[in-house]
Amino acid sequence: MRARKFWNTVPMKLWLLLLAAILFSFFSNDFGLVDIQKTAVIVAAGIDKTENGFSVTSQIAVPKGTDRAQGGTSSVNITTEGPTVSDCITALFGKTGWVPKLVFCDLILLGEEAVQEDVIAYLNYFLRNEYMPDNCLLAVCEGSAEKLLTSQSAIDDASSLAIEKLFSDAAEKSGKVLTNTLKDFAIGYYGVSESSYLPFVKMAPQKGAEAGGDSSGGSGGSSGSSGSSGGAEEQIYTAEETALFLKGKMVGKLPAEQTLALSLLEGNVFAGTFSAQENGQAVTLTVMRNSGGVSLDMKGTPTAKLSVDVTCRLCCRGTAAPIEDISSDVVSPAVLEDANKVLEGYLGALFENCKQTGCDFLELKKSLYRSSLKKYREWKDYLLDTVRPEIVTDVKSMK
Repeated sequence: MRARKFWNTVPMKLWLLLLAAILFSFFSNDFGLVDIQKTAVIVAAGIDKTENGFSVTSQIAVPKGTDRAQGGTSSVNITTEGPTVSDCITALFGKTGWVPKLVFCDLILLGEEAVQEDVIAYLNYFLRNEYMPDNCLLAVCEGSAEKLLTSQSAIDDASSLAIEKLFSDAAEKSGKVLTNTLKDFAIGYYGVSESSYLPFVKMAPQKGAEAGGDSSGGSGGSSGSSGSSGGAEEQIYTAEETALFLKGKMVGKLPAEQTLALSLLEGNVFAGTFSAQENGQAVTLTVMRNSGGVSLDMKGTPTAKLSVDVTCRLCCRGTAAPIEDISSDVVSPAVLEDANKVLEGYLGALFENCKQTGCDFLELKKSLYRSSLKKYREWKDYLLDTVRPEIVTDVKSMK
């Protein structure tokens, strides 16, 4: 009763003023929407090394049209230079009049020259920027990041969208690519292993594609102006190799087979394929279930156990086969035996790559640090030089 009496005594003018304040606050807000007439919506950035500092190629999303025939998203590529990455991004405003916005940036590409030194100097700005997504994809590219971003994709309007397709969940589960993000790369860099990895992107001309065509997604080049890509040759992209990093510098690469091996160790592979042999003929197997792991035993000589369990089915043969064979996906014992040898070879080469490059992508130091700080201090400087591998594979056929 007292509460009702109190509310009844509140003057009507006060209620009206409160309502007006709420409406003003509501309709004066932009609701988080982006005014594309005033904002450079950066969807991808390519960073290269220059003599005087840094070069950043920003791929900016722009509307392509309003009707169904011409609708969609195109892009403009603008390259800026400066002594820091921040200066490069800020220079976009002077060239375009647009305020750079990184909240939608999903991809950062590092040029091949940039990764010859500590790349945290290139990523420092993005790690500090509070609007930068932590799950922004990070990758290394062959040659110049500017050249890759400004290339004409054969499968999408914008090169960044085509590259991001390489890093989809399906691609990662196939074991053909190992992805990484800005946040996870920084965690590996500042962790006890000081190691990480990034997908290594290459491009090649699309065979049979004719130069020319739609050039609405043209490049701005270093001058910062957008325009037609004219007779630009269409490109396709691959990322089956993996760049290895130690203390922020690229120290080596994993070929496609070792990329698959590391994916199997992480237990990420589903519907991926690999090849074995039967009677000298190639047989392709599809991974239906996968588990794996790395464990460290410090009793006596340090030993790293690399274990992979795979359940697979017969996918394809390289030769003709009778109808009863085609109707069955059971893998024969001979193929399973060879498949175990193949995976053992992949894992052995992967381990040797870890030792030779010094890149602890197997996180052996991290495992030791968590289990015993005393032993970590004792072994941290030469653990990778002394540890020996124990490789265990178990390839089974689906029933």
